[in-house]
Amino acid sequence: MKQLNSNQCFGGQQQQFEHDSQVLNCTMRFSIFMPPQASEGKVPVLYWLSGLTCTDENFVQKAGAQRMAAELGIAIVAPDTSPRGDEVADDEAYDLGKGAGFYLNATQEPWAKHYQMYDYIAYELPTLIEAHFPVTDKRAISGHSMGGHGALTIGLRNAPRFKSISAFSPIVSPLHCPWGHKALTAYLGDDQALWVKYDAVELMKKIKGNEAYLPPIKVDQGLADNFLQEQLKPQLLENAANDVNYPFEINLRDGYDHSYFFIASFIDEHLKFHAQYLK
Repeated sequence: MKQLNSNQCFGGQQQQFEHDSQVLNCTMRFSIFMPPQASEGKVPVLYWLSGLTCTDENFVQKAGAQRMAAELGIAIVAPDTSPRGDEVADDEAYDLGKGAGFYLNATQEPWAKHYQMYDYIAYELPTLIEAHFPVTDKRAISGHSMGGHGALTIGLRNAPRFKSISAFSPIVSPLHCPWGHKALTAYLGDDQALWVKYDAVELMKKIKGNEAYLPPIKVDQGLADNFLQEQLKPQLLENAANDVNYPFEINLRDGYDHSYFFIASFIDEHLKFHAQYLK
């Protein structure tokens, strides 16, 4: 790994690194906040997945999460949202290609060589973090919009590797929204049977009562969100969770939109939620 930046923050360190990813076949960046407690022993980790057009820097600079993370003793890892580099396939639209990896493993050309974001987030990146930083193997996952979709699907498919899941304004069902149809058709092809494992609502429907561990889920959704009705549809996930008695909490926030002002308003509550399961 190569360190790019380091800044002291609330007694801890906000840092940025790049590394060569074998899964993505390119050089990747991630940001990591190490709380002050990391100087005395290992700390648990929250993985934060950002939304369309974002990089590893948006959450770090806009969410204001470091103060509470320092108080709770939680590291936060914020990866990039897609593979990067001149050889990586891209599209002119903002919702496909670079900045729009959708946290899945692509099977279609020209995407398959690099766009293996599911394996990167679920396996390669945690292995790297746990090998090079003073962290435990207790992990939580959270995200916003496209990143909320990633947090829900990766968390649900990898219990108990991830102890808890949360999301702001998540795309809960790519099968039922324009963003999802465009991305999943491009990355996975036309067979929607292959899409199901990247759809949180469909994954929730398959939950049985005999699972060894169900990571609790917390969702916050702004009611002034321009994407609420067409793209996000949180009621689909709420209904699926209620049908299987899943440990699920949703907060509908009047007046809040899709921006980082919304995330900054409630990020402390999400960190406290995860702290219950990481300690």
